[in-house]
Amino acid sequence: MITLRQLRYFEALCRYEHFGKAAEACSVTQPALSMQIQELEDLLGITLVERRRDGVYVTSEGRDVARRGQQILTEVRDLTDMAKAFGGLSGDLNIGVIPTIAPYILADILPILHDRYPNLRLRVRETLTSQLVQELDEGKLDLLLLALPVEQAKFEATEVFEDPFVLAVPVAERSAYQSSIRQDELPNERMLLLEEGHCLRDQALNICALADAEKGEVFGMSSLSTLVQMVANNIGVTLLPELCLNVELRDERIAVVRFADPQPSRMIGVAWRKTSPCKESYMAFAEIIKESHRDLAKKWRYSETA
Repeated sequence: MITLRQLRYFEALCRYEHFGKAAEACSVTQPALSMQIQELEDLLGITLVERRRDGVYVTSEGRDVARRGQQILTEVRDLTDMAKAFGGLSGDLNIGVIPTIAPYILADILPILHDRYPNLRLRVRETLTSQLVQELDEGKLDLLLLALPVEQAKFEATEVFEDPFVLAVPVAERSAYQSSIRQDELPNERMLLLEEGHCLRDQALNICALADAEKGEVFGMSSLSTLVQMVANNIGVTLLPELCLNVELRDERIAVVRFADPQPSRMIGVAWRKTSPCKESYMAFAEIIKESHRDLAKKWRYSETA
C-alpha cells in the first residue's frame, strides 16, 4: 500500500531533483529516501524518475503521480487543520516570520498568546519570504506573518497594520534635511540596502526609484542591524521600517527623518492556505497582532529631531 511518507519523499525529490537535497529536506538519509522511492515505483509498476549522475529526471508518468500525490498531501494537511480548528488556537501552530518583522514584534506577541491560549504550542520559523511561501504551500507551516501582498492564488491573507518607512541618517547630517523629506529628495548614491532576497530591499528600491541598484553605490547587507551600524559609522543612509526603531535606533549617532505625506509604507499581514479550515483561529491571531501594534506604536514614534 502506498504511504504518505512515500508521497512526501517523492514530492521532495521532484522539487529538488536531487536525492541528497531531497533527503536533507526530509531529515532522512539518502539511502532511506531512495528505498522509499523504489518501493513506490514497485507498487505502481512504473518508473517515476530517471537516475542520473548529476541528479534525477522526473518522467512524464512521475509528474502525473507527483501532481496527484500533492493533492492527497494537501487533503491530509487540511484534515489535520480541521482537527485543530475544533480546539481554536491550541496544539501546535507553525508560524513563519520574515527577518524584518520577527525581532521587533514577537517578544511582545508571544506572552499575550501564552496567557490567552495556554494550550497553544507556537513554533516559529524565521527566513525570507520566498522560502516561507514555499513551506506554507507544502504544509510545513500553518501561518505566515510578513509584508503583503503574497502573490499566491492558493493563499488567503488579512492586513494587520501599516508600517511607515523613515530615513535613517548620521546625526551629524540631520541639519541637512528639512523636518520631513520627499521621496524624490532621497540621496540614492549613498543608499544602503539589504541583500537580494529580502522583500524590504525591493520595497526600498521602489521608494528610491532605483531601477538598477548596481548603477549607484548601493550596498547589500544581511540585516537591519548591520545597516544601522553602517549609518552610525557615516557610510551612508538607509530606509528603515518604523517597526524596528525601538530596537535598532538606540545609537545616539543616528537620527531619523520622516517622509512628507503620503508617507511610503509597507503593509504587514497574516497569510494562510485557502483550503485550511482554521481561518477563524488565524483571524484571532491577527487581532492579537493588531492589538499589540496599537500598544507598541507609541514606542516607535521618534521625533524628527531625535
